[in-house]
Amino acid sequence: MHKTAIKTGLSIKQVLIFGGLMVTLSMGIRHGFGLFNLPITSANGWGRETFALTIALQNLIWGAVQPITGALADRYGALKIMVAGGVLYALGLAGMAVSSDVLNFTLAGGLLIGLAQTATTYSVVYGILGRNVAADKRVWAMGITAAAGSFGQFLMIPAEQGLLSAFGSEDALLLLALMASLMIPTAFMLREKNFVHTHNLGDQTIKQALKEAMKNRSFRLLTLGYFVCGFQVVFIAVHLAPYLKDLSASYPEVGAPMVATTALALIGLFNIFGTYSAGMLGQRFPKRYLLSGIYLGRSIAIIGFLLLPLSPMNTYIFAAIMGFLWLSTIPLTNGIVAQIFGVKYLSMLSGLIFFSHQLGSFCGAFFGGYLFDRTGSYLVVWEIAIVLGVFAFLVNLPVKERAISRTVSA
Repeated sequence: MHKTAIKTGLSIKQVLIFGGLMVTLSMGIRHGFGLFNLPITSANGWGRETFALTIALQNLIWGAVQPITGALADRYGALKIMVAGGVLYALGLAGMAVSSDVLNFTLAGGLLIGLAQTATTYSVVYGILGRNVAADKRVWAMGITAAAGSFGQFLMIPAEQGLLSAFGSEDALLLLALMASLMIPTAFMLREKNFVHTHNLGDQTIKQALKEAMKNRSFRLLTLGYFVCGFQVVFIAVHLAPYLKDLSASYPEVGAPMVATTALALIGLFNIFGTYSAGMLGQRFPKRYLLSGIYLGRSIAIIGFLLLPLSPMNTYIFAAIMGFLWLSTIPLTNGIVAQIFGVKYLSMLSGLIFFSHQLGSFCGAFFGGYLFDRTGSYLVVWEIAIVLGVFAFLVNLPVKERAISRTVSA
């Protein structure tokens, strides 16, 4: 049987408040990057592909390094990892602000912030949560934390648009760097006392845990579905604002910056309810069916958005529906991983499956810009997002949500 929690001196209230704050800052800031797309590329004379490549690299590094960061957090505790992440996040934003050439901008926004996000987002925070919250409340607590990330998006999208309007892109990024530094004191509020001495849940090694996960069919299916999640959400986050701007010649009312800002904020607002609902429902119903429904719902929402007349109201309705489905995959996917494998290596295994999510994020961000620069339209990418949603609906249906049998406790 999997043990449910390790006594590390953190109450569930403390984990939810400060874990939620960490995710609010980290996820909230990154969700506004799409607003900087046109101001930065126009100011520097770059094509959209340049900005898209930076965000794509950020997501790829985030995913590729996340299993390593998660393994370090599982082995040594999350405090030092999160402190380093806060420092790198602030440095990356400052670097984006002062960079006038493509290489430095890509290193700051892609490499540094990508590394920072491995240490300050869901995988590491969910590892803390898994060690300190009993199994019968775990998916609910994951939903609360994911909702905090959604609140960050809702809060930060209009805030970042306000900073852009008032100060311009350079100073706005410097102010965001100061905000990111708040992750450092937040990390100390999540310090798990006596972590090294108490983190001993059996004899399974990291190598054995990795081998066990990769051989598990349900883990592989979840990994495929998570690729689709990353593709869809990052494509929309990065390219929705330019998409609306491009269509303003035919639909002038949707070209105003406030329409895109409001739509992205609505995604964050409704995702608060979506992720919380996913956490609640995931404690009561099969999580695989909920995941399948989310992916199918996204495809239906995109089809409706493309077929209906484009207007601010229809854009807001689309944003609200997508928002409800936006990150609700996170507590359900991570809840299944914890249910199958236990919590000893939860940060690492969450990071491993998240790598697939970020491969999808890379493709969604990069190919959105790449195909637009070559075709002058986002239509092909929207169509790819629809097909992928149907694919994810199908691959999540056969996932099995039961604890794996093993000879050692992990």
